[in-house]
Amino acid sequence: MMACVAMSFVSCGNKSTSQAPADETEVAVSAVDLEDATADLAAQLEAGDANKLQAAIEAAKAKVAELLKENPELAKEYLAKVQGFLKENAEKIKTVVGDNAVVQTAVSALADVPAESIISSLQAQLESVGTAGQEAVDAAKAAGQQVVDDAKQAAQDKIDEAKQAAQDKVDDAKQKAGEKVEEARQKANEKVNEAANKAMKGLGL
Repeated sequence: MMACVAMSFVSCGNKSTSQAPADETEVAVSAVDLEDATADLAAQLEAGDANKLQAAIEAAKAKVAELLKENPELAKEYLAKVQGFLKENAEKIKTVVGDNAVVQTAVSALADVPAESIISSLQAQLESVGTAGQEAVDAAKAAGQQVVDDAKQAAQDKIDEAKQAAQDKVDDAKQKAGEKVEEARQKANEKVNEAANKAMKGLGL
């Protein structure tokens, strides 16, 4: 009994050890994602380039959408960190952006809109893309099936045309054969009539 108990403890210990790396990896990935959330934004803000700052904002938004597919909670944390950075650096961002209305709109769309609304909008876009993708697949399948059906119909049309052409030849041959038979019959009758007439003349009739 003591041996069994000892073995059970060893087994449990092994299970907990094997699970640890996966959990640690997931935490590490999450930490890296969150750590990098504002790195590009900070770099472009420091560089003072409004267009590159806009590109960094769009990249951050795309990253939120990417995380949303795999880990919605991490996506929310990532978005919260980005929004916090934008709000904390609002004055410096205004200086860099200046009168550029396009970049102003991009910043406002990510910094001032509630996180829940952004998440909902991105989720709707992902679902729309998924639906469109499925519709494209269905359309491709339908188009492929139509090609197959058209090919079958074309092949059947060719077969029907060949059958009809063969039947036309048979009918034509029959017609010609019938005409020759009738012509031979008429000639035979004419010969018989001529022979009969000669015989009657010979008899003085």
